Amino acid sequence: MEEERSLSLLQLMVNEGLVPSPEEEENRKTVIEKLKQIVVAWVKRVAWQRRLPKQDIAASSATLLTYGSYGLGVHGSESDIDALCVGPYFATMVDDFFIVLYNMLKSRPEVSEIHCVKDAKVPLMRFEFDGISIDLPFVQLKVLAVPENLDILNPMFLRDIDETGWKSLSGVLANTQICQLVPDLEKFQSMLRCVKFWAKRRGVYGNLNGFLGGIHLAILAAFVCQCDPHAGLSALISHFFKTFAFWPWPRPVGLQDGTLHPTLNPTETRLYMPIRLPFSPYEYCHSNITKSTFYKIRTEFLRGHNLTKGLLKFDFDWHNVLEPFPYTKKYARFLKIFLPASKQDELGDWVGWIKSRFRCLLFKVEEVQGLCDPNPAEYIDVNIADPHVIFYWGLQAGKTNAIDIKSVRDVFWRNISTGYQGPFGKMELSIVQASQVPKSAQFDTLSRKRTKACWKMMDYHQRRIPIYSQHVQQYIVGYVSTNGDPEYPSAGV
Repeated sequence: MEEERSLSLLQLMVNEGLVPSPEEEENRKTVIEKLKQIVVAWVKRVAWQRRLPKQDIAASSATLLTYGSYGLGVHGSESDIDALCVGPYFATMVDDFFIVLYNMLKSRPEVSEIHCVKDAKVPLMRFEFDGISIDLPFVQLKVLAVPENLDILNPMFLRDIDETGWKSLSGVLANTQICQLVPDLEKFQSMLRCVKFWAKRRGVYGNLNGFLGGIHLAILAAFVCQCDPHAGLSALISHFFKTFAFWPWPRPVGLQDGTLHPTLNPTETRLYMPIRLPFSPYEYCHSNITKSTFYKIRTEFLRGHNLTKGLLKFDFDWHNVLEPFPYTKKYARFLKIFLPASKQDELGDWVGWIKSRFRCLLFKVEEVQGLCDPNPAEYIDVNIADPHVIFYWGLQAGKTNAIDIKSVRDVFWRNISTGYQGPFGKMELSIVQASQVPKSAQFDTLSRKRTKACWKMMDYHQRRIPIYSQHVQQYIVGYVSTNGDPEYPSAGV
């Protein structure tokens, strides 16, 4: 029965499009290989510009290391690729990465929508390569030749790296350690796919909104795999919910790596849910979890446990565990965040900047209102022609029903007005009743990247063709089923 439950869950993942087809896998591998060739040619060019000796130019090299969902092998058909560009000692970020490599990439016919994000915690280039989104940060190693099969855990390569370099490396280091420490990589990958799917369905996925990010879920899933190395997939999912429904936070979660972890005073981290980075026992995953989001995450862990403890019952159904969170049934009022921009190519940067500051807004709403559920899903209103994104945050019955929305907006606007380099868009905050939330935003299913607005519960087994917005490029507003009937599943990210 347990094996049957595992097989049915794997089939559900396939039906949901979470497992890429062999053709999609091959496309991604081709993109990575092309990018590797470009960065090797880039390093040769920089070495020549630096007037290095001919033998050094010939010996110089660089490489790419993938991380994130692609590096862990849990990416979906619409996932982007996180790839770290690892360069030699003479290649600099400011002049060579952001100027020389940028121009080389921009001149390629496969590359589109390229721009530099220089002021982020991890500076990077973001672009599309043959239709696949790429995030490309950079780190400089103190070597002349970076081997293609680089062992990034080798201390020889990690000497004299600056703070920005360590931040760029952290994703690759974490991925590498996780893959080495789990007892069964394939089983871990299947489990993590399922856990991410659950977190998106239940509205607890998204670091910027104060929930769990990909690295948090990867470590939590790997921890459960280590605790029960012989369990099947369905049992691992059940143990995942049981473990963290009753975990004594703020006790840290950390992977067993054969070393003795330091004793932690929980107040030192100031984190609601401290999760240790596997390559450094003294460092923790960056987290934006607040009082509100901690409460919801714990509630969802407990719900998952209550549903999966009956895993072997005859009437058990994974769809109950993965049921979309019913926002408009749960909350009577919402904070509506309306973010328009004058041009489509300005919208992404503007919304990204606002999202990076959501924690400030969440703190202010908690201060004046009480608990708040910052739904990570993004919506568009098909009746509005200008490029825009809308968020609806659920408001629990709190201190008062009368929120001074102007003071909330003023505090948040002061926060977002500092540091943004691009053209400013607009921001409108308002309180709306559940009955005022458009029907298009009342059904929330799987949050998918660049799937901004879809309107009806989907049939799990039906093939669907995406319909893109006429107003907002790359925004899917719905799907058409193969028999030609419009199908509008719910919104996602």
